[in-house]
Amino acid sequence: MLSWLSEHYVLLLTWLYWSVDVVLRIVGVIVVPRRRRPGSAVAWLFAIMLLPVVGFPLYLMLGKAELPRKRREKQKIVNRLMRVRAQSLPDSELDEDVPSWLQSAVRLNRELGAFPLTGHNSADFEIDYQTSLDRMAADIRTATSDVHVLFYTMGLDDVTRNFFDALAEVADRGVHVRVLYDHLGSVTHWPVYRAMRRHLDAHGIEHFPMMPVKPFSDGAFQRPDLRNHRKLLIVDGRIGWMGSQNIIAPHYDKRANIRRGLRWQETMVRFGGPIVSEMNLLFATDWFYESGQSLDRATVVNTAPDATGSYECQLVPSGPGFVLENNLLLFNQLFYSAQERIVAVSPYFVPDESMFSALVTAARRGVDVELFVSEIGDQFLVYHAQRSYYTALLEAGVRIQLYAAPGILHAKHVSIDDSVTVIGSSNMDIRSFLLDMESSMMIGGTDFMVKMHEVEDVYRSRSRELTLEEWRGRPALTRLLDNTCRLASAVV
Repeated sequence: MLSWLSEHYVLLLTWLYWSVDVVLRIVGVIVVPRRRRPGSAVAWLFAIMLLPVVGFPLYLMLGKAELPRKRREKQKIVNRLMRVRAQSLPDSELDEDVPSWLQSAVRLNRELGAFPLTGHNSADFEIDYQTSLDRMAADIRTATSDVHVLFYTMGLDDVTRNFFDALAEVADRGVHVRVLYDHLGSVTHWPVYRAMRRHLDAHGIEHFPMMPVKPFSDGAFQRPDLRNHRKLLIVDGRIGWMGSQNIIAPHYDKRANIRRGLRWQETMVRFGGPIVSEMNLLFATDWFYESGQSLDRATVVNTAPDATGSYECQLVPSGPGFVLENNLLLFNQLFYSAQERIVAVSPYFVPDESMFSALVTAARRGVDVELFVSEIGDQFLVYHAQRSYYTALLEAGVRIQLYAAPGILHAKHVSIDDSVTVIGSSNMDIRSFLLDMESSMMIGGTDFMVKMHEVEDVYRSRSRELTLEEWRGRPALTRLLDNTCRLASAVV
């Protein structure tokens, strides 16, 4: 037998390879389409059919956008806790002259994320990178009871030192400081990440990495690109910050970015009023999720000391722990409801079929649709994938504004007519819809819309409009690269 095997091992290995090849193709056709978007299923099947011995293992690693069983069970507890505590937050009534579609959006958000609409809030923009960090540090220094910090990327460097010094100062005088940061989003910036952890430890500050990359720690393989992408700062339950900015230098401390002169442009909003309790509640659920510690109600839900604001706000969390794609459903609801104007700002624009159709349909029916993206990109695949949508958008009448290099427009917000704004951490891409835990804030109020349009005007002054004629003249190889990356982006 051994002699026969040694003489025919090449034939046997060939036969085994092709048998496995056929089996993987058959299994792929059966398994991949289950509960998956057609575009995503086609992309995965293409990868498996092209090279099964590579494509199928990749599908097993990255093909399911869900948490492992133990984490799903914990997320159910988190969601129940959030719904129970959210019941103690008062509902606000919309004005009678508010469009019916906006009332419908409020009901949708309440159903998806449990949080009610709250009135009497204040909100102010900050779009200067260093100023927002310094203003957050100043607010931290006013803390008397607790400071809650949650950001996707955090690192201690020359730009963020004032922020971390503020955390240390209040912790040293007895304020309870709790810090969460995404593991993969922060550890990849190792020198400043290590410096941050040492700084927090030196001052006795509790901190935990979110979604730590430990593939089998929860009883099943967890795909490493399920991330917590939220950005929140809450001080004493009375001041809240959220938006697109991370706690790191505007070039992210990367040599390549510094060499290219790249600087991230962000939009942050400082909130006061009852809405801050919703933000605090969302932090508390993530804190329980990562630490196992349940914060008492008095720490989380407080009566707002200042309820003199005029804005109505509603928090919308989303992510793989929710049954539905909350942020996508909200965006689509607003796009289909718009009557006059849509302004969308997103650094990574890779929509699914439903969002793409919603924007094109809005433009075709006469809505003024304007999309802000960066002229250059920091992520090769996403940058080229989003460019593949430009032709159809321009042909439909969408105006595309290219934010001038070397800036990277990292802000994420949408305004609809003169009625409502949505701002937060969510990009308009498949990753933010399916894989990332995000937080978005829907804000209504005439005065706030004026502020929002002022921010849009600033970004418009720093951008140039892309024309269909210019876009059609790009090289054929560039078109091929864009379309190829679009296909790859569907593999989620």
